[in-house]
Amino acid sequence: MKKLLIAMILTLVASNAFAHFQMLFTPESALNKGQKIELRLAFTHPFADEHTMDMGLQHDTKTLAAVEEFYVINKDKKKDLLSTLKPITWTGKHNAASGFETAYKAKRMGDHLFVLKPAPYYEAGEDIYIQQITKMMVNVAGTPTDWDKELGLKAEIVPLNKPYTIWTGSTFTGIVKQNGKPVPFAEIEVEYINHAPDLKTNAMGPAFVEAPHDSFVTIGIKADANGQFTFGIPKAGWWGFCALGAGSDTEYKGKELSQDAVIWIQAKDMK
Repeated sequence: MKKLLIAMILTLVASNAFAHFQMLFTPESALNKGQKIELRLAFTHPFADEHTMDMGLQHDTKTLAAVEEFYVINKDKKKDLLSTLKPITWTGKHNAASGFETAYKAKRMGDHLFVLKPAPYYEAGEDIYIQQITKMMVNVAGTPTDWDKELGLKAEIVPLNKPYTIWTGSTFTGIVKQNGKPVPFAEIEVEYINHAPDLKTNAMGPAFVEAPHDSFVTIGIKADANGQFTFGIPKAGWWGFCALGAGSDTEYKGKELSQDAVIWIQAKDMK
């Protein structure tokens, strides 16, 4: 019993020590031609992989709440993908939790902008809910169409450079917005997907790098007075940016809600 209690405490500490990130993952963000795009949705800690969370976990019921919205935009045309989601178990280093999988056929050239609005997740350690409105995009054939589209979401990061054409060592710039208006001095957490997601087993793989200090696991930055931020990309792979509490909704089921904005970008080495 004592060992179980210690394990539970360590799990709780780990889940609170590093940033929560809604992962919307596919292996490649820039494709030469149209093809089927495999997608995985999991709520996790992408760098440390310390704890995986059940998407849609509620405080007052054992039933997980359903994803609220999931769609893709290509050349200004919106396609609802909510019905395509299939429940899966996503396995991390220490535990497994509920997530989703789907596949999308990218038939047309241009940017395919995926938008996910998950159900709020109850974080028991803080007695609050977290909802991360997440964007990720895949380009087909190099034609830019929708990458900088502003959707007027309750919480949103609008990119100022293409999220799929970033060289390692260059930068990513975005603007944090709430219902279309900049969020001054927004607090932003940055994490690297440090474990290669295995889409066959729906699990995180071994780590690429080791952080020299816990402060390097989740990197904290702030936007300026206009909601704009820039971050240098030191390594190839997928990077997530999460603007904390940027959204207009602040309460859910009588508890505090942190409505965050998340965007994923992919960097490539120059060879």
